[in-house]
Amino acid sequence: MKTVEVKGSLRETVGKSNSKNLRKQDQIPCVLYGNGENVHFHTHENSFKEIVYTPNAYLVKLDVDGKAYDAVLRDIQFHPVTDKIIHADFYQVHEKEPVWMRMPVILTGNAIGVLNGGRLVQKMRKVKVKGLATQLPDEIKIDITELAIGKSIKIADLQLEGIEFMEPANAVVVLIKTARAAVLAEEEAEGEEGEEGAEGEEGAAPAEGGEAKEEAAE
Repeated sequence: MKTVEVKGSLRETVGKSNSKNLRKQDQIPCVLYGNGENVHFHTHENSFKEIVYTPNAYLVKLDVDGKAYDAVLRDIQFHPVTDKIIHADFYQVHEKEPVWMRMPVILTGNAIGVLNGGRLVQKMRKVKVKGLATQLPDEIKIDITELAIGKSIKIADLQLEGIEFMEPANAVVVLIKTARAAVLAEEEAEGEEGEEGAEGEEGAAPAEGGEAKEEAAE
C-alpha cells in the first residue's frame, strides 16, 4: 500500500502546558502505541496534509529522532472551533501481525442501471478492513458494470484474498435507485401499450358485427 514519511521529535515533558506550547509553534502532540511502551513525540502540522486531508489510506513511515517505526494513523482530534488538529494517535504496525484500517472505495465501470435511468448511490466511501500491512491494497475497487436498477452490492459480496472486512455483512456499499424520470418513462410506456391494446379491441368489434349482419341476411 502507499506510504508517507513523517518526521518527529521526542517530547521532553508530557502535559497540558507542554502541549499548549507545542501547538503555538504549529507542532502537534502525538502518541505512538502498540509495542509496549508508548512513544510521545511531536511533529509539524504540515505532516498531516497527506494523511488526513485525502481520501487515500497510507502506511506511515515514522522517524522519531532517527528511530524508524511503521505505523498507521489510528485517531485524530480537532479543535471544536478552529478545526485545527490538536492531537494524534498512531499505532505501530508489525510485519506478521494484522492491522485494521479504513480503506477508500473506488467504483469502476458504467452501471447498466444508470444507463437505464437509475441513480447511483454510494453509501460507503471507506470500509474497515483487516490484514497484514504488506497485503493491504491502496483501495477497494468495485466493478459496478452489471449493477441494475433496484440492485445493490453489500459487504458480503466483497472478497479479497488475505483481507477481512470488518463491517456488517449486510451493510450496503453501493446501490442503484429508481430515478423518478425512469419511473415516469416506464409508466408512459405501459400507458401507450394499454392504448394500443384498446384500439385493437375496438377495431375488432365492427368486424364481428358485420359477420352477424351477413349471416342474418342469408
